[in-house]
Amino acid sequence: MNIQRKHLELVAAVNRSETLAEVAAALHLTPSALSHQLRELEERVEAEVVQRRAKPVSLTAVGQRMLDTAEDVLPRLASLEDALNRITVGETGRLHLAIECHSCYLWLMPTFEAYRHDWPDVELDILSGLSFEGLNALVAGDLDLVITADPEPIAGVTYLPLFEYECVLAMHPSHSLSTLERVTPEALADQTIITYPVPRQKLDLFRLFLGPAGVEPKRVRTSELTVMMVALVASGRGVTPLPNWAAEEYTARGSVITKRLGDGVFNTLYAAVRDDALAMPYMSDFLLMAKDTPFSTLNGIARPVTTTHTSP
Repeated sequence: MNIQRKHLELVAAVNRSETLAEVAAALHLTPSALSHQLRELEERVEAEVVQRRAKPVSLTAVGQRMLDTAEDVLPRLASLEDALNRITVGETGRLHLAIECHSCYLWLMPTFEAYRHDWPDVELDILSGLSFEGLNALVAGDLDLVITADPEPIAGVTYLPLFEYECVLAMHPSHSLSTLERVTPEALADQTIITYPVPRQKLDLFRLFLGPAGVEPKRVRTSELTVMMVALVASGRGVTPLPNWAAEEYTARGSVITKRLGDGVFNTLYAAVRDDALAMPYMSDFLLMAKDTPFSTLNGIARPVTTTHTSP
C-alpha cells in the first residue's frame, strides 16, 4: 500500500480546511496537483478518502482512520527531524565520559554545573564502570570523552591537554617516611603501595618514578576507591600516590600528609576525544570549560606546556 508522509499531511490538511482550494493552498500545491495526489492516495488504499462534494469538505471513515495516524505520526516525525537537525549542527547530543584517574571526578563538578546551564539538552553523564577501560570504550563508541593521564596512540583519537599536576605520596603523619624531605625510589623498596587496580604503566608512581629506577616495592595493595585508599593510609597500612590537588582534600583534614617524590613527578591530564566529535559545538564548549574551570577551583595545577596528541 505504501502510504507516505505526504498522504498523512493531505488528510491532516483536509481536516483543517473547508474547501479543496484551501487544502491546496495549505500544502503549497496547485488544484490539479492536489487532485492528482488525492487520486493517487485513493488508488493506493482502494477506497474514497475525501468527501469532495460535502460542504465543508470532509473525510470519509477511511480518511478519519488515516487522520488518527497522521495526528500521532506527523508531530513525532517533526520532533525527530528537529532533534536530528540539532544533532547534525551540534546543538545537542550525548556526552558520556569516564575518568581513568579514579580519584579525580570531583574537580569536574563545577564544569558540569556550568555546562548543564549552557547546554541543557545534551545528555551528560559519568560512566564509572568504564573508568579503567576508558580508551577502549571511547573507540567502541560507548563513551564520548575520556579523562586520562596516559595517552596512547590510537587512530581517530585526539588528546587535548587540560592541566599539569604533580604526583605526591600520601602517608600517615607518623609514618617512617614522614621525616624525609623528599622520598627516593629506594625508600619505597620496603613499603606497601596502595593504588588502583590498573596496569602499572598507567600509574605515575611506577611508570615515571619506580620503573626508571628499577625499584620494586615490598607489596602492592589495590582499591578502586580513593577514599578507601586514603583510609588504609590513615590507618598505617601503607602509602599511596595521588595527584597533589586530590590529596589536598585529605591533608586539610589532617588524616594524612604528603611528600614530594624525588625532584617531583609531574604529568598532564588529557581529554581524549574521537576526531569525528571534535567539531561538535557541544563538545568543543565542554572542552573549553574543562580546560578553564579547574584553575579557579584547584590548587597546585599548571597550564599545560605539552602539545595536543593526535592520532597517528
